[in-house]
Amino acid sequence: MTVQAIYEKGILKLSEDVNIKDGTTVKVIIIPLDIELEKNDPVNILQEIAQLPLEGKTDNFSGVDHDSILYS
Repeated sequence: MTVQAIYEKGILKLSEDVNIKDGTTVKVIIIPLDIELEKNDPVNILQEIAQLPLEGKTDNFSGVDHDSILYS
């Protein structure tokens, strides 16, 4: 889950509600949005990967017949 926040007086104020129970421990990774990240920055690369679809809409190969295609 990615949520923007503003840091004010030692407190992170989330820009939207999150659906987690009170008292839940979470890990926070802080990436300031006011800095320009390079295109090859690992953060940008991972964000691009996360946005890729699991399968393309035009894929004719599902992987189910993988062995028969390779070893027939």
